[in-house]
Amino acid sequence: MVAPPPPYDRPKLTVRMASPRGFCAGVDRAIQIVERALEKFGAPVFVRHEIVHNRYVVERLKAMGAVFVTELDQCPDDRPVIFSAHGVPKSVPQAAKARNLVFLDATCPLVSKVHLDVERHVEAGREILLIGHAGHPEVIGTLGQAPPGAVTLIETVQDAQSYQPRNPDNIAFVTQTTLSVDDTADVIDTLGARFPSLAGPHREDICYATTNRQDAVKRIAAGCEIVLVVGSKRSSNSQRLVEVAERAGAKAAHLIDSADDIDPVWLIGAKTLGLTAGASAPEVLVDGVLDALAKLYDIAIEETGAGRETVTFKLPRLLLDA
Repeated sequence: MVAPPPPYDRPKLTVRMASPRGFCAGVDRAIQIVERALEKFGAPVFVRHEIVHNRYVVERLKAMGAVFVTELDQCPDDRPVIFSAHGVPKSVPQAAKARNLVFLDATCPLVSKVHLDVERHVEAGREILLIGHAGHPEVIGTLGQAPPGAVTLIETVQDAQSYQPRNPDNIAFVTQTTLSVDDTADVIDTLGARFPSLAGPHREDICYATTNRQDAVKRIAAGCEIVLVVGSKRSSNSQRLVEVAERAGAKAAHLIDSADDIDPVWLIGAKTLGLTAGASAPEVLVDGVLDALAKLYDIAIEETGAGRETVTFKLPRLLLDA
């Protein structure tokens, strides 16, 4: 950001705040698991992959004594290890048990629900389709709930159109929890039209927080010259918010880690700006954006949105006395 002008020279800017925004229950639980583990076991505590996709969160936990690694074999035998909120293949806890490691699973319960659906379809002998993005940790974890080759990844409507099953009457699908609601509906509609017997989840796999944050962005985007989404470029749900904002009428939308990423050129001529945060972005980063904008503009904040989210998830029993 550039140096602020004198207060009397600041142009007016309306900031529409999307609500809900920021942390969801699964992210909050995962972070608490790392914090409680550090309280109970002391530092260091090892975490396989980023606990959630947010640099600020990861750096704060590192400063507290968390050590982030990419694979289990980087963890010593005598320290606890935590699995990230995105979930892991079955082989990971199996390997941890084989080494008698103390491990804590911070997988979001809504991701675990998808894992259970995959197991159910495997037991029923169905061909399984996973709608998601290749390479995302959640997708890797979900694919790892079934034998190799048992799950086919579907990323686009084109994939859904070209998929050739062994038995068109014995197919089921699950989805990544952080997808675009509208894009996923198009893929599911395409599959359903081709395969009338397609079995789906008992409850929608896209999580409540993803859906709520996308709905909130749709409410604020129209009429905004720009929408800023606070979140990591590695965060699927944050990336989707940018796409949703643009489709919902924002003239432009940008994903930023923090206020430091704001390019003043984006703001030229702006009268109305939308602001939200992905499910793994803490509110302190949103406050930082507001502080940065207030140095350049005479801002008027409009809070919009539905009621507060009240979902909470229990911590692992091992940590309840921490």
